[in-house]
Amino acid sequence: MNVHRGSRLCYAAKAGAIALMLGMVSAAQDQPAAANGGDVGASLVELQSEVHELKDLVQQLKQEATASRAEISRLREQLELERTTPPPAAEQPSQVDERIGHLEEEQLLLTGKVNEQYQTKVESASKYRVRFSGIALFNLFSNQGTVDNIDVPNLAFRASERPGSSDGSFGGTLRQSIFGFEVFGPKWMGARTSGSVNFDVGGGFPWISNGVNSGLVRLRTATIRLDWKDTDVVAGQDQLFFQPNAPTSFASLIVPALSYAGNLWAWTPQVHVDHRFTLTEKSDLTLQAGILDPLTGEPPGDTYTWFRLPQAGENAQQPAYAVRLAYSHPLLGHTLTIGAAGYYSRQDWGFDRDVNGYAALADWNLPLSQKFILSGSFYRGQAIGGLGGGIGRSVLWNGPLSDPTSSVIPLNAVGGWTQLKYRATPKLEFNAAFGEDNSFAQDLRAFYEPGSYGDPTLTRNQGVFGNVIYRPRSDVLFSLEYRRIKTFSIYDFNAEAGQVNLGMGILF
Repeated sequence: MNVHRGSRLCYAAKAGAIALMLGMVSAAQDQPAAANGGDVGASLVELQSEVHELKDLVQQLKQEATASRAEISRLREQLELERTTPPPAAEQPSQVDERIGHLEEEQLLLTGKVNEQYQTKVESASKYRVRFSGIALFNLFSNQGTVDNIDVPNLAFRASERPGSSDGSFGGTLRQSIFGFEVFGPKWMGARTSGSVNFDVGGGFPWISNGVNSGLVRLRTATIRLDWKDTDVVAGQDQLFFQPNAPTSFASLIVPALSYAGNLWAWTPQVHVDHRFTLTEKSDLTLQAGILDPLTGEPPGDTYTWFRLPQAGENAQQPAYAVRLAYSHPLLGHTLTIGAAGYYSRQDWGFDRDVNGYAALADWNLPLSQKFILSGSFYRGQAIGGLGGGIGRSVLWNGPLSDPTSSVIPLNAVGGWTQLKYRATPKLEFNAAFGEDNSFAQDLRAFYEPGSYGDPTLTRNQGVFGNVIYRPRSDVLFSLEYRRIKTFSIYDFNAEAGQVNLGMGILF
């Protein structure tokens, strides 16, 4: 009987400990998310990661609770058996009933806490865990000036270039909401396997009444990962692995902030291998190398079509190549990272008009103090419209591409962006950023009337913004941002526009 009583006390203590842990998890969910210096993608992933880690912990606790309930059930059977036999003089039936009641109270408390915290996971056709996540984001915006896209502007135009448009606009949108799935598969050859797919509703508008409120679903990224201790293999459509940084903005999720104004990006099919070398106990060096679809920035041949024709990069019959080397070290409660990268692609514009696209890049994430972080990137290259450089253009021509006598030249570009983040509190942060893409005017003036996809007269595009982001809870956020855009032409005039954007979002 002493052994049984010791087991019962152990079980009760375990149940109490689990209940205490669940209380700690519940309290942890009331803590604000810690923002990660760098891009909005990293900020959004970090917010989701914190919520999901808590969910994973609760799932583990639920499993422990299930085991505990089984132990309690076995214990109850033992106690019922003891009831049927006369108790020793030192142990009366009232004491046994008291212990049973105490254990039942613990079980009810434990079950209540688990049910409060646990959410039923997404059902999968396989036995492996699937997680559904995303952000529902509502943006109100007011523009001053004429822009290319009123809810997420990237370029400014003179009012005369858009006849019939007013010198400003106001509206609201939910098409920057993002949703997706993650799957966590089995171990294979010592590697953890996982995958993800993400969508938004920024893929255009249906031709219906008030179609601007019915954004079309669009694929953003989809990846498959194999993760070992020091090596990762990633395949799929993803952000450029050699350009990891982006400014922090919840006013621009359809495309990253400062797109076509110094921030290179593209959701590109790619395969890359990352390997980490340990330099010291805290410092490491990461080498990344891979191949990519050699995109050139050209739009498809038709607005909506089910078949795909090769573009200039794919006509070259070889992939694009990229490599990045980065050093990282903990500093002031954050991670200092400095990286350098190179990119190359071959392009065939027909009739033996071959062009070499290349870029040299640098990126940085520099903690200046526990509250200030300076991040950004820089590039110099040519024919990189597929990465967003050259304001989205890779080449220029002086006649129809179908004419073998027409000449094609690469467009050179230099640009970059930098952002200063101030994290006043774990719930409140301020960001200020500036970026510029400078397409070489001498290239734009090489032909009397140059042609290109996109406006062939644009030579420089600047963007600057400041925002404040408040997160009262880890899964709730509010943002207020002001953005200014200035676009220059080779004809010695420029256009300016501004936007005020209020964002309200909830992560799930």
